Amino acid sequence: KLCGYLNKLGIKGPIKTWKSRWFFYDENKCHLLYYRTAQDINPLGFIDLSSANFDCKVENGEGVFEIRTPSRVFTLKAISKQAMMYWLQQLQMRRWEFCNAQSRFPVGSSQLVNEPLAGRTSRCRMCVDNEDFLPPVKTPTEVVGLKAASLPAPQTSTALQNISLKHPWTEIQNTVYNICGSKQLWGNNGSIFSFSEFQEHPENPDEEQEAEEGTPEDGRMEPRLNWVRKARWMNSGFPGFPEELSRERNPMDKVSVLQQQILTLTEEVKSQKELVKLLHKALEAAQQEKRVSSMYLTAAEDKDRLELVRHKVRQIADLTSRLEALEQEKKELEQILTLRDRHIQELKEHVQLLMEKNHAKQEVIMTLTEQMARELSDPLQEANTITAETLYKQQEEIEHLKDDIDAYKTQNQFLNAEIHQVTRLWTSIAENEKALLMKCACLQAQNCQMESKYLTVLRKLQEAVPGLPSSHAELVRNLIQEALQWDVKEEAEQGFNLNTVSEYDEYGFMTVPDYEVEDWKLLAKIQALEIKSNNLRSQEVVEKPLRDRWNSVGELSPSAELKSLIRSGIPVEHRQRVWRWIVSRHCSHLPDHYQRLLRQSKSTEHPACRQIELDLPRTLTNNKHFSSPTSQLIPKLRRVLLAFSWHNPAIGYCQGLNRLAAVALLVLEDEESAFWCLVHIVENLMPADYYSDTLITSQVDQRVFKDFLSEKLPRLMAHFEQYQIDVSLITFNWFLVAFVDSLVSDILLRVWDAFLYEGTKVIFRYALAIFKYNEEEILRIHDSVEIYQYLRFFTRMIMDGRKLMNIAFNGLNPFPMKLLRNRRSMHREELEAELCELEQIKAAYVKERAEQGP
Repeated sequence: KLCGYLNKLGIKGPIKTWKSRWFFYDENKCHLLYYRTAQDINPLGFIDLSSANFDCKVENGEGVFEIRTPSRVFTLKAISKQAMMYWLQQLQMRRWEFCNAQSRFPVGSSQLVNEPLAGRTSRCRMCVDNEDFLPPVKTPTEVVGLKAASLPAPQTSTALQNISLKHPWTEIQNTVYNICGSKQLWGNNGSIFSFSEFQEHPENPDEEQEAEEGTPEDGRMEPRLNWVRKARWMNSGFPGFPEELSRERNPMDKVSVLQQQILTLTEEVKSQKELVKLLHKALEAAQQEKRVSSMYLTAAEDKDRLELVRHKVRQIADLTSRLEALEQEKKELEQILTLRDRHIQELKEHVQLLMEKNHAKQEVIMTLTEQMARELSDPLQEANTITAETLYKQQEEIEHLKDDIDAYKTQNQFLNAEIHQVTRLWTSIAENEKALLMKCACLQAQNCQMESKYLTVLRKLQEAVPGLPSSHAELVRNLIQEALQWDVKEEAEQGFNLNTVSEYDEYGFMTVPDYEVEDWKLLAKIQALEIKSNNLRSQEVVEKPLRDRWNSVGELSPSAELKSLIRSGIPVEHRQRVWRWIVSRHCSHLPDHYQRLLRQSKSTEHPACRQIELDLPRTLTNNKHFSSPTSQLIPKLRRVLLAFSWHNPAIGYCQGLNRLAAVALLVLEDEESAFWCLVHIVENLMPADYYSDTLITSQVDQRVFKDFLSEKLPRLMAHFEQYQIDVSLITFNWFLVAFVDSLVSDILLRVWDAFLYEGTKVIFRYALAIFKYNEEEILRIHDSVEIYQYLRFFTRMIMDGRKLMNIAFNGLNPFPMKLLRNRRSMHREELEAELCELEQIKAAYVKERAEQGP
């Protein structure tokens, strides 16, 4: 048992006193209980060691050490230095055992957590055992242990002072117990250290309050100190008046008196000049008054006189308001002057103190100089003056210094051991917390998967409701209604929140799609759960290593490694920097070019201005930054589109550019950067005439895509041809706006990362990957109407961005940019020939109708 008597520092009024207390360590709670005597049954309080640290300082005295808890500091004193070190080492060891036992997981927990922790715990214990900073101190049996309870308590004060006034009821209980029950207890060989009936008191567990720095007496001493400083200043030898200076005998003092008089006369001359200026102003005012009076008397009509009187009244009102303002300013200046006077007075007192200190230092310097001169003048005599007593004192001081050095070495070793052990505890707790977070993420992902499967079953039952009995159909409808009322945010708040899916992501896109059709709302819930599950599963396995690789990337430069990183997706914190770098590589930012375009759009209205205003409310309706007409990004988007319409008059504005510019604004945030990103997409990445009036190149790309679809996915293309499905009705918008409004935001931005860096071939890759991702689902549909309905929203069903990326860049055979250019040129010639033939047919038809007449 770890127990024994220690002195505890407490406060009784303004006096700090040491009180003798019996301390006992409770292993179950890692508490250090303290009693007045060893025979007491109820403790006066306790010290929580689980989150405490220990300290010993030489300057506090022999045997004094501190236990620091988050709430307060306990100062204890052992009978000797050996007893102090024994207590500190034992408390360290008990704290380590308790924290190490608490950090272990229960027996039934997952192997994911238990297996690594067991190894870590054993390793940490071995490290602590092998890396002793101090040798273990021998147990002082005379002051520590159960035998010490039978010894009389060491009294450092009177019995009355040793009583705890904070806990009178506990004192009464212990006194009654000692009087009435101690004989029976000792007679029955019962242990006086049975704590089964111990109850912690709800009141303050501390016995006495700690001494606070700066007592009330300090506050009362401060005005006295100021008064003393003031008295010193008034009684100092500073000459304050010319009369005192005139009595000085030194000519230098007379010169200073004359200089002071000159300064006084100069100030008086300045004041006289100010008085003359005021008199001049008064004279001018009087002359002005005289002129006004003469004008009043010479006025021929009462109307003129009345106007003069009104003018005078207005002047009086104006002067009154000015006078009030000047009075207010005067009061403020007086207050400032008072504060400055106080500050000057304090500075004078401080200067006086510094002068006194300087004077004392000069005296000491003079004394030491004289002493040194005497020693240098007669070194032999100085050597003879060293007596045996002086040598003895010096030897005694050296011994004291050696003892202090040993004490500081011991203190340093103990503090190193304390820091080492606390660091081990913190590392163990951090590893346990990380393992718990990983386990919780896995459990949350499994829970989301189970909920997703449950909702999928409900959706299948919903489709089969017409064929169910009425009672079963009603039950299915109730279950679906209950499932639709679940809120992802509320569900996340119930438990430990790791990586929840909120209503909006980092860029403001809705994470749960808002389907208008009632039957699809259950599908939206399934999608939200799938997003959450994928995020939780990929957080530690995929996202963290990818973020670490991006954090190690310094200056950006084109390379195969950077290309691979961009294809994997740029983290949110790096995306803005990388996009700016990509755009700056291909667009030379002309200084003030964007501002000139804005000024031009303000001065002259562009023909496309009306179409831009119509498209602004229809831009990214699933994003909170554009969903309202009062959103902050709406004016920025308007300015970017107007500037581009003047920058590229050949295109001006085409439907779809608003969504491209909106995505650039969300990521880059700056208007000018978003403008140059739009220029880079339209003029560098996309082929010419992609956004022209005829959209001829966009139509060419649809034919090229059908060729690739036939080559890469022949079964799916044959299925489309069997049911006469024209995929260009779905994919045309994908190519025009680079999948905006088609994919969920997380996958969309990954597509854009690679698209901005590599070009339009990325759009072909991802378009093929989307059909490959859902190929089996499409092949199971055997109705053209149902196929079209499925193709309208099936891109929103893609939740696994990693799988889609692997299909796009690894699952499909690569096709180089040269092949894409050749296919484009071939289909462009065919399309132009068809358009030319169509124009000829149209012209022949018009000519034929004209010849037939009306």
